[in-house]
Amino acid sequence: MSLLAGGCGMLDDSVEDRWESRTGFSSCGEVSLAQGEEIQKEAVREIACLRQALKSSESAELKVTYPTVEGDAIREYYRMTPQGRLEVYTDSTEDRYSDQKWSFAECYTPEWFAEISCDQ
Repeated sequence: MSLLAGGCGMLDDSVEDRWESRTGFSSCGEVSLAQGEEIQKEAVREIACLRQALKSSESAELKVTYPTVEGDAIREYYRMTPQGRLEVYTDSTEDRYSDQKWSFAECYTPEWFAEISCDQ
């Protein structure tokens, strides 16, 4: 469900703690997708907000919630830093069929396609 970007790397320290202690960025809003909905169709304004932050060397963040096939909620938090780095925090704690952990990926020089992703 992620937005597509290039040059991604993953870290594996306490991701939830890093999320909770982060510096807040300007909000691009929140999007809740239903089963089968696509972010590129449902979050046009919010994705444009992240693109504008990248273009302007500003910071912004977006929260996206979507269901797994089984209906469990996954939350992804996209953060664009002023340095042009896209950070993606994923909260899978409610997904019964996953590791039920947080994960993190970051991309330098994001390439924007139909969706945002850090190839997790």
